[in-house]
Amino acid sequence: MLQQLFNDLIKQDVKPFLAKHGFAKKSLNFSKKTEGLIYIINFQKSSGNSADNVMFYVNCSIYAEELAQIQSKEILTAPQEVECHFRARIGEIAPGAPDRFAITPDTNREELGKTLLNRLDDVIHFYDEMTSARSIVDYYVSGPYLHLGEESFHLLLQSNDITKAKHYLNALQEKHGAENRWAIFENKYIAIFDKYGVDFKVT
Repeated sequence: MLQQLFNDLIKQDVKPFLAKHGFAKKSLNFSKKTEGLIYIINFQKSSGNSADNVMFYVNCSIYAEELAQIQSKEILTAPQEVECHFRARIGEIAPGAPDRFAITPDTNREELGKTLLNRLDDVIHFYDEMTSARSIVDYYVSGPYLHLGEESFHLLLQSNDITKAKHYLNALQEKHGAENRWAIFENKYIAIFDKYGVDFKVT
């Protein structure tokens, strides 16, 4: 019964809502393609579901052809969520969204649908701001996050944005410099800076 409620939620609420925003459905994946980018919203059912408790996650991801080229990887036309360059749970980009949604015998179907669509609307607005590979890089640089670090330095230095590359490097050093693993990342970053003839030292 609860599994059917989940199926109805996807079919009757999520699918028409995302279709209005240009997303096509395939299984529990919704995707939209623009020039150079593919936006994905994935519904992942928990492995611990039971007859009286159905839980699911909403994964949000963006694939960028430009970043795939930097990685020297084949350009994908239908990437999986795990193959995307930007990846986040809905709660990371939609304020107020739970880490995971739950359907129980006490769940109010209408309220759950309204909550989910409101949070998906937040995701749509976030995606509207993520219009290029540079947008993805700027997101991780602002963290600062180690994820996509090599690709981010490549893109920044390719575009001769040395100031931002140095700012990102400095922020990463402040955040992770005391960790044992930093030496591994530092060696990779030095090689990238050398490739573009840029001094690695932060001034």
